[in-house]
Amino acid sequence: MRKLENLIPPPVLLLLVGLAMWAVGKLPGHWNSAPLIHYGTTALLAIVGFAFNAAGFRTIRKAGSTIDPTRPSAASTLVTHGPFQVTRNPMYVGFVVMLLAWAAYLQSMWALPGPLLLVMYLTRFQIIPEERALSAKFGADFDGYATRVRRWL
Repeated sequence: MRKLENLIPPPVLLLLVGLAMWAVGKLPGHWNSAPLIHYGTTALLAIVGFAFNAAGFRTIRKAGSTIDPTRPSAASTLVTHGPFQVTRNPMYVGFVVMLLAWAAYLQSMWALPGPLLLVMYLTRFQIIPEERALSAKFGADFDGYATRVRRWL
């Protein structure tokens, strides 16, 4: 299973899960919401997801560290400010919220597991290896940070 760790870049996973949600969203099992609720919920979730991504990206870049999730050992700085005060993984939170927006847009019960599957995959094959690398690199600083700030929300 270690061969899958840090193998697939999270944006690629987001796209793959989104495509799978679209495919299964064609199956019977839709709900219909009033257009204001349907599009309003979709837009709100998409904006929140994008905001988490943008804030995380901007904060890491400003700190001068890497955003390459396939090489967590390349991190040059332990970033603990900005959105990283709320979650250790603001960009992954953003991806999940964007998939929730997609599920809301599709209005399909079959699409709803998509965000949960992304959380499970990212936790096991992306976040845990990242945290192992950050703990090895930053030691007690990362370990203390990990006890203060949740992995997700």
